[in-house]
Amino acid sequence: MRTMAEIVLTTLNARYAHCAFGLRYLMANLGELQARARLLEFDISQRPLDVAEAILAYNPRIVGLGVYVWNAELSRQLVAILKRLRPGPVVVLGGPEVSHEADRQEICQLADHVIAGPGEVKFAALCRERLGLPPAPATALALPYDLYTDNDIAHRVIYVEASRGCPFECEFCLSSLDEQVEHLPLAEFLATMERLLARGCQQFKFVDRTFNLDVKTSGAILRFFRERYRSGMFLHFEMIPDRFPAALRELVESFPAGALQFEVGIQTFNPEVAARISRRQDNAAAEANLCWLRERTGVHIHSDLIVGLPGESVESFAAGFDRLVALRPHEIQVGILKRLRGAPIARHDDEWGMVYSPVAPYEILENKLIDFATMQRLRRFARYWDLVANSGRFGAVIPELWRDVSAFAGFLKFSDWLFAETRQTHGIALARLTELIGRYLGRAVVARTGAESRQDRHSAGNAWR
Repeated sequence: MRTMAEIVLTTLNARYAHCAFGLRYLMANLGELQARARLLEFDISQRPLDVAEAILAYNPRIVGLGVYVWNAELSRQLVAILKRLRPGPVVVLGGPEVSHEADRQEICQLADHVIAGPGEVKFAALCRERLGLPPAPATALALPYDLYTDNDIAHRVIYVEASRGCPFECEFCLSSLDEQVEHLPLAEFLATMERLLARGCQQFKFVDRTFNLDVKTSGAILRFFRERYRSGMFLHFEMIPDRFPAALRELVESFPAGALQFEVGIQTFNPEVAARISRRQDNAAAEANLCWLRERTGVHIHSDLIVGLPGESVESFAAGFDRLVALRPHEIQVGILKRLRGAPIARHDDEWGMVYSPVAPYEILENKLIDFATMQRLRRFARYWDLVANSGRFGAVIPELWRDVSAFAGFLKFSDWLFAETRQTHGIALARLTELIGRYLGRAVVARTGAESRQDRHSAGNAWR
């Protein structure tokens, strides 16, 4: 017989390996109501009907559902099913997807409550009210890390955060709405990290938007992990690209190769585009830091560029891409601009003819400078770059794709050819992909060899004259 639970906290993760960090925060801050609650995680490969069955088996009075851009449509279906089957349980929505423009979303009309923004305190208060309990006294935010199970630690991504918010105003990002950065109590945070380490946790993914903003705090955290380093430890951080002072550099250089991964978002190298979207970035400092990371450290560098920003032409993006390739990050994520609900990027829609998909994740379809057909080519470029260049499987072969031209021009030509051959961007088996790359490079080598041979004969003929 399944145990009943008055409160069910649930979401659909992008994949099983991801843990629902937000739900664990909600659970940690329920206080004595934790004993009356259950945390149920699913992923987007599961049918909403089956998810509904699992939730209703607990006969809950309150269902808290985390809604994100990757699960928006499935979550809508889930709420519709829950409400048709059992109108009684109170359905409470939270998460970035429903924190803005709630009046335009069917899922918000189907649910009973929507909590915008951070929900730990609000959700706990709503549960107490619904269960007929008096308000709880104000307390400090409880950290969620002890709620990770042994199975989570052994098999899943463990998310952690030392700060919340972002001081920057990049208009494509919802973090731009958080003007203040809140640093969690460092001593308490490190104590929870110590407990995770003692339980065997080896991989930590920090979700701080600007980990190196406060160098004193980031330095203390890096020093903590360096002093406790053991083989196999892996730490992921999102870094501000133009902020690596000497004290931080020394710490980073001290880590063994492969222990650190830095997500260093460039997004655009075009200063006019950056200013248009309120992105402050010293490109020269960012380039210098990427060179230092590549040459002096063992950090795995993941960098980002965005296609479709207002005012960024294909030529401008190509120049930025070539500039970034020359800096040799281990991965370049070519992202397609998304119009996240509530993000200020929407203010450019009229001037720059921004047309977005109405379906999550709301990617740009075309704009004033890049028409739909070209955007589709760039979308395929991004997908194939991830499949081929970021996979790590093809190594030194990759530069051969642009041996005689720029990186962007060469890879775009290959991307166009690959799509013409396969008509696919997904589901290409590795063996077939390998054969296709070999066939493409073989043709390029033959063409180049022939051209060189003709040039040699031409040169020889001129010499005879």
